[in-house]
Amino acid sequence: MSKRITIDPITRIEGHLRIDCEVGADNKVSAAWASGTMWRGVEQILLGRDPRDAWAITQRFCGVCTTVHAIASVRAVENALDLGVPKNAQYIRNLMIAAHAVHDEIVHFYHLSALDWVDVTSALKADPVKASQLGESLSNWKGNGKNELIAVQVKLKNLVESGQLGIFTNGYWGHPAMKLPPEVNLLAVNHYLQALEYQRQANKIVSILGSKTPHIQNVAVGGVSNAIALNSQSVLTVERLLAIKEHIEAVKDFVNNVYLVDVAAVAAFYPEWTTIGKGVTNYLACPDFPLDEKGTQFETNGGHIANGDLATFKAITRFGDAYFKAGVTESVKHSWYQGGKGALHPYKGETNADYTDFQENGKYSWVKSPMFNGEPAQVGPLARVLMAVATKDEEILKHLTRLLGLVEAVGKIKVPLEGLHSTLGRHAARAVMCQRNVEILEKQWKLLIDNIAKGDVHTFEKPVFPKGEIEGFGFHEAPRGLLSHWIVIENGVIKNYQAVVPTTWNAAPRNEKDQPGPYEASLLGTPLADPDKPLEVLRTIHSFDPCLACAVHLVDVTQRPIVSVKAL
Repeated sequence: MSKRITIDPITRIEGHLRIDCEVGADNKVSAAWASGTMWRGVEQILLGRDPRDAWAITQRFCGVCTTVHAIASVRAVENALDLGVPKNAQYIRNLMIAAHAVHDEIVHFYHLSALDWVDVTSALKADPVKASQLGESLSNWKGNGKNELIAVQVKLKNLVESGQLGIFTNGYWGHPAMKLPPEVNLLAVNHYLQALEYQRQANKIVSILGSKTPHIQNVAVGGVSNAIALNSQSVLTVERLLAIKEHIEAVKDFVNNVYLVDVAAVAAFYPEWTTIGKGVTNYLACPDFPLDEKGTQFETNGGHIANGDLATFKAITRFGDAYFKAGVTESVKHSWYQGGKGALHPYKGETNADYTDFQENGKYSWVKSPMFNGEPAQVGPLARVLMAVATKDEEILKHLTRLLGLVEAVGKIKVPLEGLHSTLGRHAARAVMCQRNVEILEKQWKLLIDNIAKGDVHTFEKPVFPKGEIEGFGFHEAPRGLLSHWIVIENGVIKNYQAVVPTTWNAAPRNEKDQPGPYEASLLGTPLADPDKPLEVLRTIHSFDPCLACAVHLVDVTQRPIVSVKAL
């Protein structure tokens, strides 16, 4: 007899996601529905506005993924204008997006999904000395000493005895699917707490360059507003750039010696999860970290892979790429919007609400259904790593090789390339990309320093808007995957604006052909140890790093107050 389970909300960061599953008599998921439960209305807010203001408004899609929307938005307008960006501006933008990505990747693994794998209360049974020895056998991380682990265990014991678990409340402690030994759990709790400091270090880089974070203030259509000088404390100085270098070094140590190692350890103890959570194997990513003014040379590759077959790889090569431009459409057949026109290209996209309540065979989500070449696609770090495999990008492959070697050393198992198409594969890919993003931080910092040393302090090109209609799109490989903003400008004002965001790709409901989206497809066949405590569903959905705010957003046309905040 089948059983219906509903998890609402399922996310630990942006809570507007509901997952429904049909579980068969064999305790495996036989059908799934992903429902975004709030409406994103920012596209309407942008209509009739100055395109130069769009980047500041689109950052308000989310309080987490703010920087990425600023970048995609200015790139969209610059593409419409065929406007180049000075190299210094590209390097500054690249530093911010790489630092933002490192921050996001650390937070995702430790603070948003590690508790799906780590039994916190089990750490109380650990021997801190043995835990320290294990940690020191895997890396030379300075924070794995027995004194640190004893202190963490005491802190955890006090939390449990108080009955106030705080950040560790509502975990599935003692769940039969939890398999890590107590010593590994203690190491993981230790690193969870340490990660709070290192994600902060990465975010400081964004703050220094962007004036603040979240919601950076320094980008502009045509470049950035950072003035560069060597003799003024009110602009971007060498002193500030040296401070950024210190933060990069601190984060590099943690990512290299802790994050990558922890992901490998989890994979070693949960090898079956390299065969669970596969789902959609059409992958889509864009090139990023532009190295020239017009976006024709990049630090990382992008493209499309069909059906998981690397031989089908087709490259996306530049800003304004015709192949990418022609391939993207969005369906609202199963979304709460007015439709009936089939899948629309983003330049023709419409965002007119049409709420019907949850209808599993009809409309059931505020998220649209993007398609590439008429098919669903998975985006995110796994897509990026597979692009690297397809193009033999050694700068990424060396980190993948190291991670798989650690899995083999700890778990005495070999994970084939096919194992990446899985729940743990997504975690592995994110850890690999975090290592690569730290290297990109180092390189972009050096490129900026060297360019300034040549006497180039140029950071901005003034945009000029023609009469008539123009259109453009900007893409960015955000932490959760490929993000694109699409704009139609008429006589200098916004006529249409659509954002096709990573969680829209992955959390999509069924599309025009009734094909399930990546979240939905990834859950099919998932075995549940206890359907009343569906930890396994959380593991797979959290592996995508869901962040629904920029896939859905709240607006009240009656202008009632939504929330009030009182300063005490």
